[in-house]
Amino acid sequence: MERIDDLGCKGYRIIQNPKLFCFGMDAVLLSDFAKVKKEEKVLDLGTGTGILPILLEAKTEGSFFIGLEIQKESVDLARRSVELNKLSHKIQIDEGDLKQAEGKYKKSSFDVIVSNPPYIEPQGGLKNSDQAKSIARHEIACTLEDVIRVTSSLLKVKGRFYMVHRPHRLTDIMILLRKYQLEPKTIRFVYPMIDKDPNMMLIEAIRHGKPMLKVKPPLIVYTQEGKYTKEIYDIYGIEPST
Repeated sequence: MERIDDLGCKGYRIIQNPKLFCFGMDAVLLSDFAKVKKEEKVLDLGTGTGILPILLEAKTEGSFFIGLEIQKESVDLARRSVELNKLSHKIQIDEGDLKQAEGKYKKSSFDVIVSNPPYIEPQGGLKNSDQAKSIARHEIACTLEDVIRVTSSLLKVKGRFYMVHRPHRLTDIMILLRKYQLEPKTIRFVYPMIDKDPNMMLIEAIRHGKPMLKVKPPLIVYTQEGKYTKEIYDIYGIEPST
């Protein structure tokens, strides 16, 4: 059954269906980590229900946002969310295969590309019996290399790529970024609690950038009492619960 969720910024809402795939904290953190400057054009590879274009439109001064998604049901939800928020003049949702994106858009035409791709290798982990959720979580419709290869082709020289992924894929990510002339520039690890191992990472790369990697301070999600840290509340734009 569909539901409409409040995004907590600019009064925007999003239509979701729990039977498909609902966005999580990773998308929210990526929307905060990604930097979009005034008048820049942005592409979201694997946009799902359109959460990243909608949040980035709310938080930045980008001129136009495109979300590309392969799953028809998610495309429908995303387009209706765009219409719900009266953002059709700023956000475009396209249905299509990420692997074929180079034939859909002009090369070197985007200032910023973002992606919250499937985290799990095809041979790794238990697959969900629901095809929509499996495609969102596992590298079934596209691989990590597909995402990075297409990004390198569509991103302008000195354009910026922002991605959220899992720390155990860090070596693969670094190798592939360099292979496709995307230089890692900033990385931030996300920890569920201060005494736990990181379970997410946010990474920025620049096409044809100069070597210089900065590791930002850790982002801690929960306090020892199990409540969000102040930074997480700030990212969500909500007041701490009492």
